[in-house]
Amino acid sequence: MKNFSLLAFLLLFSSLVNAQDKKWTLEECVNYALENNISVKQAELDVEFSAIDKSDAIGNFIPSINGQATNSWNTGLTQNVTTGILQNQTVRNFSAGVSAGLTLFDGLRNFKELQRARISRLANEYSLDKMKDDIALFVADAYLQVLFNKQNLEVLRAQNDVTKEQIERTLDLVDAGVLPEGDLLEIRATMADEQQKMILAENQIQISLISLAQTLAIQDYQNFDIVERDYDIFGNEILENSVYDIIERAKEERSEIKIAEANKELAEKDVELAKGAYLPTLNAFFNYNTRATGQDQVIDIIPDPDNPTRQIGFVEGTNQAVLAPNTIPVLGSPLPFFDQLSRNDGFSYGLQLNVPILNGFATRNQVKRNEIGVLRAEYRLEQAELDLEANVYQAFTDAKGAFKAYEAALVAVEAQEKAFEYATERYDVGLTNAFDFSQAKVRFENAQREVLRAKYDYIFKLKVVELYFGIPVGELKF
Repeated sequence: MKNFSLLAFLLLFSSLVNAQDKKWTLEECVNYALENNISVKQAELDVEFSAIDKSDAIGNFIPSINGQATNSWNTGLTQNVTTGILQNQTVRNFSAGVSAGLTLFDGLRNFKELQRARISRLANEYSLDKMKDDIALFVADAYLQVLFNKQNLEVLRAQNDVTKEQIERTLDLVDAGVLPEGDLLEIRATMADEQQKMILAENQIQISLISLAQTLAIQDYQNFDIVERDYDIFGNEILENSVYDIIERAKEERSEIKIAEANKELAEKDVELAKGAYLPTLNAFFNYNTRATGQDQVIDIIPDPDNPTRQIGFVEGTNQAVLAPNTIPVLGSPLPFFDQLSRNDGFSYGLQLNVPILNGFATRNQVKRNEIGVLRAEYRLEQAELDLEANVYQAFTDAKGAFKAYEAALVAVEAQEKAFEYATERYDVGLTNAFDFSQAKVRFENAQREVLRAKYDYIFKLKVVELYFGIPVGELKF
């Protein structure tokens, strides 16, 4: 038993350590977000909801069947259903029935409802696709921001290592009388400034990690971390296409246009549904009913021994009384329950035609409202196309500009690196002061950071263009 407990503890401890050591790749973050993000889940619920609407539309073609049964007890002065006489009694009555109805024609509204439900589900699926694209880009942006902050911290630490080495060399030069002590103070001030920047950079990493974890709906912020890798630039050949080619491709592939087109079709179906109210509706119906009672049944009718006859009139002229036999029913035990149901059942069936004549202009006004809805949907589609053109053009321009900025940053960092090396050589032999050396070092550090910023900015903007070009999220390369 002790060995089993020890083994269980070791397994649990191992799983906790592995969970804490796990580092997320960009692909894992995107996939996890697509499965767990709240906005994506809500969009998936919309798709499921539209599937239910489609099921409702299909159900309109199926007959409606309803059954009902009532079993009641009446106590007091009630009518005897057997004799028709009011009397004080307690009696049980049972009735049951089945009704069925089927719409044979309703102005084709059932068919239009089914078509509308199919379009609505398609529109929700397009909305889900767009939501996934947006979430994937948002996660990628947040992920690259974390990566930039981490690599920025590495740059700061590398520069700080250089500063530490420089402090040692400066101390030797000050002791040798080559440099004044003020240069040592300047380098130490640079060291303090770099340490402060590293603290801020570490804070920025934590903040960006928390932001990414919240996007993924992960609550364990403390142990959340990403894989530290350097992403290369892939797919820049897409910028060799004409921006107009990308715009046309986006109109064919992007969900924004498909959503607007589907909404226009929905508006047109609403007009057709409203116009269907002008036409007659034809319904078929069938009803079956039966009943049973706990009252005694009439088994015979005999003359009343106490009053065998009764006067029903008189002969005009002679005033001779006209008599008729007076009878009384002989009651017996009620029939068995199922025998009563069999004897007392009945059917009714037929067709019902409803012809709209005047309904206070409600149908006409509804048609007009839906026709206005079609115009609005057409304007939204036109606006969606204009917005897509503007967004693609902006994304294409941003990506090209980001690439040029990245190339310029590479040239700048190379120049600043050489300038820093030259400044270091001059400082080591006492030909420049610590302030000038620190300025050269800061410029080189800023150039390195700008390369990182420009690189990840270009990667993200390039992926935006790729999405507009119709490349699925799962096929984006980083």
